[in-house]
Amino acid sequence: MQKESYQSQEVISGAGALQEAAKIVRESGARNLLAVCSKSARKHCGEEFWQGFPGKVVFFHGFSPNPKYEEVQAGLALYEEEGCEMLLSMGGGSAMDVAKCIKLFAPMDRNENYLKQEKKASNILHIAIPSTAGTGSESTSFAVVYYQGEKQSVAHACLLPNYAVLHDGFLEHLPLYQKKATMMDALCQAIESYWSVNSTEESRGYARKAIITIRDAWQGYIEDNANWQQIMAAANLAGRAINISKTTAAHAMSYKVTSMYGFAHGHAAAICLPKTWAYLQGHIEDCTDGRGKDYLSQTLEELNRMLGKQNTQESVAWLTRLIGALELPYPVQKGRQDVEVLASSVNAERLGNFPVKVTKDALLAMYRQIVREPHE
Repeated sequence: MQKESYQSQEVISGAGALQEAAKIVRESGARNLLAVCSKSARKHCGEEFWQGFPGKVVFFHGFSPNPKYEEVQAGLALYEEEGCEMLLSMGGGSAMDVAKCIKLFAPMDRNENYLKQEKKASNILHIAIPSTAGTGSESTSFAVVYYQGEKQSVAHACLLPNYAVLHDGFLEHLPLYQKKATMMDALCQAIESYWSVNSTEESRGYARKAIITIRDAWQGYIEDNANWQQIMAAANLAGRAINISKTTAAHAMSYKVTSMYGFAHGHAAAICLPKTWAYLQGHIEDCTDGRGKDYLSQTLEELNRMLGKQNTQESVAWLTRLIGALELPYPVQKGRQDVEVLASSVNAERLGNFPVKVTKDALLAMYRQIVREPHE
């Protein structure tokens, strides 16, 4: 078992990580625990994990893949009704987002909209245990919740879980498509983080390790059901990277692709990334990063070297071949207005993290390359 400090968090991985998480709960002094998890994550964890805690374990399964504000309200109500004093989230990013929001909203006024209230630090202990290798949510200080159908981003330093527990045994049970999509989410996060205008030496270090690890381990992970620990570690590193830098254009373009075509998030991000990467290389003169055009050019050269490529064209080709090898299809147009709807949906804030200016016409052109005509 390994322990590593990240900001205010302790990251626990390797053999015995789950047992260490149980030990933390037992020694926390908390009476009752709210476990925010899917039923499948609870099952794969093993019932013995939930036994021996000093108080009651209350399970909350009532949340969607894209968690709704009302679901967080229900989770918080259960937390209070059962006298819980601690949170444990187990699953994908959705479970962790719900737990993070419960923690943040707990000290707030129940009679007002939580999203409109001032955010204050909450000292509820939160242990996050990912059951997928992709989002890195266990090591980020932000969450997503949907209010009246609209995506709301919530951010506060206290949202970073106190403990991130990386148990790679969960990955054995992931469906193949989910393995592919979540792994690609981690890769996209790492690449986007590396060129983000908010990147730092620290974030680039995490991103670099994640990219190289996925480059070397993806085939064994997908084809041979191996390399679990490497991919889990890479996903966590990518999460740490975007916690500092945030994501950029490919993620900004991916969200509506997910909702319009029913693609998994990582799948949608993956098919957007080659187009934004090529656009970035072709528009260095439009650099918006305060560190300048030469810095941006050097950043792209470093990414190429990480992948063992001579130039961005080769790197983009490698990524495109990887998407093909994973058999992740591109969306097929449903209506004539698809591309316009997609281009109008892009979050300006995430585009602002991209190191070159992106116009509406540029978005339209990239989406036309991503969305296939029905006859193709």
